[in-house]
Amino acid sequence: MKILLVSQMYPGPTAPDLGVFVRGLEEQLVARGHEVERAVLDRRGGGKVKYLRLARATRAASRHFKPDIVYAHFLVPTGLIGALAGGAPLVVTAHGRDVRNVGWLPGIRAATRFVARRAAAIIAVSDYLRRELEAKVPEARGKTEVVDSGVDLERFTVQPAPQGPPHYLCVGSLIQRKNVLRLARAFERLGEGKLTFVGEGPLRAQLEGRPGIELMGALPYERIPAQIAAAHVVCQPSLIEPFGQAVLEAMACGRSVVATRIGGPPEFVPPEAGVLVDPVDEDALVAALRTAAALPCPNPAARAAAEEHDVRRQAEKVEAILERAARGPRA
Repeated sequence: MKILLVSQMYPGPTAPDLGVFVRGLEEQLVARGHEVERAVLDRRGGGKVKYLRLARATRAASRHFKPDIVYAHFLVPTGLIGALAGGAPLVVTAHGRDVRNVGWLPGIRAATRFVARRAAAIIAVSDYLRRELEAKVPEARGKTEVVDSGVDLERFTVQPAPQGPPHYLCVGSLIQRKNVLRLARAFERLGEGKLTFVGEGPLRAQLEGRPGIELMGALPYERIPAQIAAAHVVCQPSLIEPFGQAVLEAMACGRSVVATRIGGPPEFVPPEAGVLVDPVDEDALVAALRTAAALPCPNPAARAAAEEHDVRRQAEKVEAILERAARGPRA
């Protein structure tokens, strides 16, 4: 099958962590014998004009590659670009922000409804996201399936527990949605251990100088497994998390987690693997940190749960959706 992959996020020389979940699925589709041509944005910044460049690249690739299927990540703008690229059937994956933007940004609802009508199939990375999408976009009902991006179990492997007091890790942007300030306050109330943040964002200044808290900044994706291995517990108590990729990667490394109840984590974090928490309840977050640190490290239950989301298994599910769509009518 000839697949034209269209994505507004893809790892590049200056942004090696950008859309690594897209590349992971692509690599597995190639390994399964499919031919993939890319039309992607592989760097941050560039303003809205970058989407015009992506649209031109997508249309050019569609002309010369003549794909059997267009596989786009994110409903708008990438799904819209894929929908307008040519006559091949379209499959698009919704990741979260693209669904939240519906009804929030002007024009997004109409564009998303067009993409949903045009798509042969839609993939949502969690059932939580599927329900939100179908509630906002009626055209998505009956054609949306749930397949998360998975985790590479060969990259994220179980490592021995670190020595010393509890070491907590949070991987993600230092923004309000990630709930990093409430996490920092909850950690300070514990009175022991260390909390490391990996990521950058506007809340960095409010985290600097706090006792026991380390700010690593943004790190290359290749260094994330080692950071997880150096921790006992990985935390992602976001106000909302459409899926929770960092949580799944931590579980693959055999680490217990503290994750939000709101979004995707309840779908794949069993009680033996960590603690789900109301993200605005600071008392509950303090208790969750303490409880998660008392779980085994490494945690075999966390690894076992992550194995159900092996990227190879998820690529097989995506492959079946793409093949089914490719057999359908062309636009």
